[in-house]
Amino acid sequence: MNKYMASFSLIVFLWMFGGCVKLEVLPKDQLIEESIFGSYDGFKTYAWQFYEVFTGYNNTSKLDRDVHSDLFLEANPNAESTWIWQRRVVPTASDDYTKPYERIREVNMLIANVDNGILSEAEASHWRSVGYFFRACNYAELLNRYGGVPYIDRVLTDADTEALMAPRNTRDEVAQHILEDLQFAEANINPEGDGANTVNVHVVRAQISRFGLMEGTWRKYHGLANAETYLEASLAASARLATDFPVLNSNYDLDFNSESLAGVPGILLYKQYVLNQITHNLSTRNRNSSGRHDLTKKAVDLFLMTDGKTRFTSDLFEGDKSPYDEFRNRDRRLYYVVPPPYFVNTNAPSLDFTYTDNPQDTSYFGLMTSISDGQHKALPSRNWNRFVVRGEPHYVDYNLGQPYNVTYTGYRFYKYYNQQVTDAQGQDISDAPIFRMGEVLANYAEAAYELGRFDQNIADITMNKLRERGGVLALDVMDIPDDPTRDPTVTPLLWEIRRERAVELIGEGFRLDDLRRWKKLDYTVARKLGRWLRKGVDVPVSATIPILDGATEGYIAYEGVPPTPYLDYYYLDPIPSNQLVLNPNIEQNEGWE
Repeated sequence: MNKYMASFSLIVFLWMFGGCVKLEVLPKDQLIEESIFGSYDGFKTYAWQFYEVFTGYNNTSKLDRDVHSDLFLEANPNAESTWIWQRRVVPTASDDYTKPYERIREVNMLIANVDNGILSEAEASHWRSVGYFFRACNYAELLNRYGGVPYIDRVLTDADTEALMAPRNTRDEVAQHILEDLQFAEANINPEGDGANTVNVHVVRAQISRFGLMEGTWRKYHGLANAETYLEASLAASARLATDFPVLNSNYDLDFNSESLAGVPGILLYKQYVLNQITHNLSTRNRNSSGRHDLTKKAVDLFLMTDGKTRFTSDLFEGDKSPYDEFRNRDRRLYYVVPPPYFVNTNAPSLDFTYTDNPQDTSYFGLMTSISDGQHKALPSRNWNRFVVRGEPHYVDYNLGQPYNVTYTGYRFYKYYNQQVTDAQGQDISDAPIFRMGEVLANYAEAAYELGRFDQNIADITMNKLRERGGVLALDVMDIPDDPTRDPTVTPLLWEIRRERAVELIGEGFRLDDLRRWKKLDYTVARKLGRWLRKGVDVPVSATIPILDGATEGYIAYEGVPPTPYLDYYYLDPIPSNQLVLNPNIEQNEGWE
């Protein structure tokens, strides 16, 4: 069994039918212990539910979270970020707080039964490691959002009044527990896990790589102690993975738009989707009128030219006054994230099209044919039922009678777009990477820099592998180009490391947390802009697309200038108010009182 999310219904089935004789006489917890933890396979079946911590492509939470960063914008009316615009209020309740604790309770139940005499010593060590891994993943989510939280490492009952009313543990305590759990799991888990696409030693190291970097840099830039402990853990885990997995999938797009990620180079764990069984709607949302996530001008400017220089310094850059010029000679990953510009003739809605008389209109067709195919990113782009989109950029306020695949900024985000399933909205089957080497290599480079160990060798086995896949010239650490848009408080080398991370992981839900741990949320108060647009040339004069300063030519500016400064207490989420009522010993995060 390798579809990890097929399990929870199976557990319910076992509870309802496999254990039905005892259902009337045994409490739920005891029923689980007797009917589930009676064999190795019982532990295995029970543990499938733990994978719920990884959302995969089930929703747009990653993209919705990215809207609170500097690189994304939601292309809907009145959709400004509540964080950036300082409109956030303390929620009454939140799944972000309660769901991890629900999962932690189920994990603790498994851990409590590991030594019940059913398992061998090696098997017990393995399942304890699996439990520790998932407990660490859930606490890492809580720590990331809320800072210190109550730490519970056993199954609580209603009689555990003292534990139920415990105050928050400190950030130091929670972080230490997380790292200890992960390091135990690394040392004791079955190296191969329980078969294909299950948690194994490599997946554990990927989580150490992720968590160690997050916690280490948070501590460094927020003035806390012991940053090196976590950075060292991240570096060591990342280095082991870079040695064990030296090859990346040669096609960046196929990390996100493959029917199967089984055996794909650089994929460490993924969520599998199967038509008519377990599907998602993320690709559909990239093909219809509800997929309203755009990149900002700042995000597109981060993508380098093929010579390894920025668009501000490279002779290859031909300007941004025309979308055709702006996209020429760029990092290949840009073409997989934002549709290149084009225009064709079609009588919408239609499956067919013809070329215009202007060769510029189809000048990116050959490029996309060479790096993709009709199931993925071929031009012209199409909606969910394969109707041809007449042109890109395809603006909301000038949609040519096609109200799908539209954009505000002109940089429509379509990283998860594919045509593997058509005429079946919400039945997408592309597998979702959970841990992949693209992220690990970005972690490796950054942790090495923060520890003062980044050199050309590490550049070559981390950043330059990512750049090579994008068709970009390698970074020479002795000749770092000076980007005129660089934050002057960030060194040129660290700026390039962070740029590479932003490009490689764009739209995967990392950017907001990156800004938080670097203590750089002030980046988000800069106005979010779009493409350069000429009314009367690119669109009719009557088009209502707003341009900066009310001009008829300039950068698109749907959103205004956010309030400044960014509020310091917004670096942590507020504790839901119902939790403060349930446990008066829990104190609210500072500033949210």
